Amino acid sequence: MSKTVVLAEKPSVGREIARVLKCTKSGNGYIEGPKYIVTWALGHLVTLADPEVYDDKYKSWRLEDLPMLPKPLKLVTIKQSGKQFNAVKEQLNRKDVDEIVIATDAGREGELVARWIIEKARVKKPMKRLWISSQTDKAILDGFRNLKPSAQYENLYRAAQCRAEADWVVGLNVTRALTCKYNAQLTAGRVQSATLAMIVSREEEIRTFVPKDYFVINAKAKGFNLQYRDKNNNSNIFEVDKVNKVLSAVRGKEANIVEVTESYKKQYSPALYDLTELQRDANRIYGYSAKQTLSIMQRLYENYKVLTYPRTDSRYLSTDIVATLPDRLRAIAVGSYSAVANEILKGKITGHKGFVDNSKVSDHHAIIPTEEKGKLALLSSEERHIYDLVVKRFLAVMLPPYEYLQTTIKADINGETFVAKGNVIKAKGWKKVYDKEATLAEDEDDKDSQTLPVVKKGDKLNVMSIDSEKHKTKPPARFNEGTLLSAMEKPQKYVSLDKVHAKTLGETGGIGTVATRADIIEKLFNMFYIEKNGKDIIPTSKGKQVIDLVPSELKSPLLTAEWELELERISKGQKDSRGFIEAMRKYAAELVDDVKGSSDKFKHDNLTGKKCPDCGKYMLEVKGKQGRMLVCQDRECGHRENLARITNARCPECKKKLELRGQGEGKIYVCPGSNCNFREKASQFEKRFDSKSDKLNKREVAKIMNKLNQEKEDPMDSPFADLMNMFKDKK
Repeated sequence: MSKTVVLAEKPSVGREIARVLKCTKSGNGYIEGPKYIVTWALGHLVTLADPEVYDDKYKSWRLEDLPMLPKPLKLVTIKQSGKQFNAVKEQLNRKDVDEIVIATDAGREGELVARWIIEKARVKKPMKRLWISSQTDKAILDGFRNLKPSAQYENLYRAAQCRAEADWVVGLNVTRALTCKYNAQLTAGRVQSATLAMIVSREEEIRTFVPKDYFVINAKAKGFNLQYRDKNNNSNIFEVDKVNKVLSAVRGKEANIVEVTESYKKQYSPALYDLTELQRDANRIYGYSAKQTLSIMQRLYENYKVLTYPRTDSRYLSTDIVATLPDRLRAIAVGSYSAVANEILKGKITGHKGFVDNSKVSDHHAIIPTEEKGKLALLSSEERHIYDLVVKRFLAVMLPPYEYLQTTIKADINGETFVAKGNVIKAKGWKKVYDKEATLAEDEDDKDSQTLPVVKKGDKLNVMSIDSEKHKTKPPARFNEGTLLSAMEKPQKYVSLDKVHAKTLGETGGIGTVATRADIIEKLFNMFYIEKNGKDIIPTSKGKQVIDLVPSELKSPLLTAEWELELERISKGQKDSRGFIEAMRKYAAELVDDVKGSSDKFKHDNLTGKKCPDCGKYMLEVKGKQGRMLVCQDRECGHRENLARITNARCPECKKKLELRGQGEGKIYVCPGSNCNFREKASQFEKRFDSKSDKLNKREVAKIMNKLNQEKEDPMDSPFADLMNMFKDKK
């Protein structure tokens, strides 16, 4: 009997598909059943070959050997996953297999994972595509009942291949050129350089910002406050003379009510979550990094099956999902969600344009709960936080709008205008699903709201006091991970562009994709181009210098927007992929010439007095996300030492996270708090946890190990997302 091989992207997904398809016989890297053989990748098993595969001269990094433009680019098996590739290849080539079902992640990168494996395995058998947005049993069975012809995704594969080859040709050439020219570990790329440029530009704006004094004038009447407004309705006054003039005119005078307006206002729920919006909220509310949120989402999607596909850029649902809404509501109708979920279930559920719109759904719909009841008790606090955000937003879009009565009182005090605003809630609507409210950004209309007395036009009020307050204008805020994601999604708001180019950026969804932005931010930290000060992201000296050295086109978000526009056309069959690649090869050569001809210099300004134990050169002190370390300045050496690592252990005095400093027997825990002097030898500090809390610690360790094992099966990073690997390969 002939069989079908199902190729999943990861072991966890493969095992679930195998269970649903009644495959029970385990083999080496696969599970077999009567009709199907389910096997899996480990993320990418196959990648584009390193430069030295094409020519031995590329084993040494030399400026004169650039640009590297081999043709065609070759595929190789990733060394550490070669065993699994051979297992997959064996199943694909079995004589009793006459069909392949691609069941990798339903997106551009997932398509590339599968097609490269199949191409490297030299298999030519009929193929179909499983395209699903959740990992529930129902979704998998429905997906297998509606398998798509693989030819339908041929152009998507071509677009993915073009993106990968373009990143190789441009990224590797520019990285080698910069590294050789300045003898420092420098990388560049169309997304990371444009992102870093925005951070550096913002820092320069802050550095050159000159604060200005301004004043606001407040009048206090009985029970409420009014604020001065000029003829243009502005409350800020920048001239001291004008402040004194207004104060002298109004002090001691009564207020005449000249206008009282009441208006009913409706505020609808924010749209459902896509990945970027979820990462922003998770960073703002819980301080989670973009990478951390994606990892948590991946577990909730794959392991717990309670949320749908995370890597989506859509915030709406398609009409075919509306029929499943009651089942999804029943699945989440537990605990604190049950009252609202059941209230919605009792009424008529309509898929209105506020959250259902086919024209606004791309490959995948917004992130929502699945129809499967989850065991919420099994979720860690981090997982529960992300689940809670998604479920509340899902409930909110199906509830009525928040309604309130806004009252505005306008008063005249001796010819000057003063205004007071107040809101009265008439119907909580969707806001009932939220507490009072760390999870929502402050509403503009609520900001100046106060309880107002009942007054009418013509009333006169006694003014108890009138005073001015002095303020200073503030520079633009530094980026944090949440606002940086916003800038990557809509860079046209953060850089100066003409209308045509701004429109292009808007249409292409910014720089990077929902799937890659977290990795790009991580890479900037790992290259020590940026560091954190609390939640704020600041560029390092290295980051500022590399932006000066990188060719100008690579620093503009427009390049990425133009690439994405071209790739989108390729994925829709509107553009030939060969023309795109040829253009990229030509562009890479131009960039290399740009670097070669530069007269710029690079200077390490973080040199220490300590010499590298391996090569004897002075080491650099750098600050990573997890603490401070020493790094050898020589790119060929690569020696690293930890100076201080931020731990999860808390200071017994001020509860801040402790730093672990030093090596071996000399290791000590030190509190980094400016007003705390706690220091203790590591051996002494750790003794505290050896006796009383031993059982608790074992439970915690088991829990952490279980999570690490789950995360081990997360997709491997794309080989084009992290050019740092190239430095490791050279040693």
